[in-house]
Amino acid sequence: MRFIFKTDYNQDLKLAKHGGHLFWYGALMVLLLAAPLLMSEYLLAQLTFVLIYGIVGLGLMLLAGFTGLFSIGHAAFFGVGAYAQAVLTGMGWPFPLALLVGAGLSAAVGIVVGLPALRVKGIYLGIATLSFGFIVEEVFARWESVTGGNAGKTVGSVKMFGWTADSGTSFYFVCLVIAVLCTLACLNLLRSPTGRAFVAIRDSEISAQSMGIHLARYKTLSFALSAALAGIGGALYAHQIRFLSPDQFNIIQSIDLLLMVVIGGLGSIHGAFLGAIFLIGLPQAISAVKDFLPDAIGQAPGLKAVVYGTVLIAFVLFEPLGIYGRWLKVRTYLQLFPFYRKGLFKRQKSFQKSDRLK
Repeated sequence: MRFIFKTDYNQDLKLAKHGGHLFWYGALMVLLLAAPLLMSEYLLAQLTFVLIYGIVGLGLMLLAGFTGLFSIGHAAFFGVGAYAQAVLTGMGWPFPLALLVGAGLSAAVGIVVGLPALRVKGIYLGIATLSFGFIVEEVFARWESVTGGNAGKTVGSVKMFGWTADSGTSFYFVCLVIAVLCTLACLNLLRSPTGRAFVAIRDSEISAQSMGIHLARYKTLSFALSAALAGIGGALYAHQIRFLSPDQFNIIQSIDLLLMVVIGGLGSIHGAFLGAIFLIGLPQAISAVKDFLPDAIGQAPGLKAVVYGTVLIAFVLFEPLGIYGRWLKVRTYLQLFPFYRKGLFKRQKSFQKSDRLK
């Protein structure tokens, strides 16, 4: 097991705690940069979707994983960013400016949702965000002069500074750069007093308030930042899918997003991207094994929903910390072998939530 002996306060502020972090994340970045050379066009498109949903997952992770506020209507923020990008780029706005305005508009909508939601929590907060998601979906369908209504709205390619990302490879690199920037922004936010306030609110609102943390301010800020990241993901989604319709941002999409962060691992930046890999990869895996199943099962219309539900129940019962939590246990086992104790992680139930994923 690695023990880090800190001799300087700046060591605690570094994103990479030791050389192993630099090596593995550097290797991951090299693989991501080489992905267009190693993957087919179809697989590269799926990896692009992973990056897009990973950005949305970062936003929902800030809200649910680090602040403890659950949203079952996050597809609304996702859709606001997508439609804002479609409308603004259609008016000739450059991609970066349209992206920033779309993120700001999503953040403003997040504040509108966050303010009334301050008086409720738990299941009641989920119902409030779910109701808001229904309202926004209906607005998308009825505001035909802007969104195109149920007929849909087409979206062009990314254009900025005289350059056009008109291929899958070029757009993949756009998504990769934005995903890296959003990840670094979230990591730095969580190291700041604001991020520590989010975690304090998640662990105990009463304790956080007793330490002088303004609950209303930080909860609203968490909603705004989460919505902004969802808006950025929605903007990229619009350029990737090239066609928007209101049914793409319904309750099923919201449930998929929440399922993504729960299975990936709540309270973990890694969990946002692991959950995105699961969300994009599972339908491909189901399609791959359909032909080997009996027709009564393989051709059943509800096969995907049954598999999703079964996987979610399995994670809730056997691995509530998600995919990243399972990896932590595997890593700890390998580091402590042969001295690993079976009840090692069970003892952590007495610790605060903020101590569980260190």
